[in-house]
Amino acid sequence: MGENQMQVPAAGAADGLGGLVGVAAQAIDRLGEWGVGAFTLAETILPPIPSEVILPLAGYLAKQGALNLFLVFVTSLLGAYAGALFLYWLGAKLGLERSIRGLSKLPLVDREDFEHAADWFRRHGRSSIFFGRLLPGVRSLISLPAGASAMPLGTFSLYTLAGSGLWNGALIGLGYALGTQYRLIEQYSRFLNYAVYVALAVTVVLLVVRRAKRAKANR
Repeated sequence: MGENQMQVPAAGAADGLGGLVGVAAQAIDRLGEWGVGAFTLAETILPPIPSEVILPLAGYLAKQGALNLFLVFVTSLLGAYAGALFLYWLGAKLGLERSIRGLSKLPLVDREDFEHAADWFRRHGRSSIFFGRLLPGVRSLISLPAGASAMPLGTFSLYTLAGSGLWNGALIGLGYALGTQYRLIEQYSRFLNYAVYVALAVTVVLLVVRRAKRAKANR
């Protein structure tokens, strides 16, 4: 079967994708490039929202002609940077401990995740801002200790944009590269659905276990 037969028209680019991935693809298709930026902003502030799902889908939709590839990259980078700036500002304004105490009350977020990011920053310094953007569990939260330690904003911005650009570009490029292989995208979407469901279930279980242990230790 030729490539032209496998490519999906832009108007129905997200129609064949089911489950959580299908819902995300439909949302991105309707919201456009700025919707990608909004999703990336939310993912930066609320780590359980996975960029590993959103950005490849955006790249896939760009390949189908539903989105502009360059604008997808730019808006995703702006969203990631805006979210990083918010957490940087929060750390600078409230300090690390108060920020962690407040944010750890969010659903599916645990204090240990913030402490892990803070420890990563203490051990690796400014380079942690760049490399941390490539590591799940550290990528979003590394901005807090950077702001709390008064890291220069220019340095923080440079490392954030470089690391986030590399990460976002790789994921968007993956989706774009797979864009003409519609059947492969369908298989990929089913795999992603299972992976996301499992990840969310594991996150919830770990969060419950951690908090139960902490409550028991505080008695």
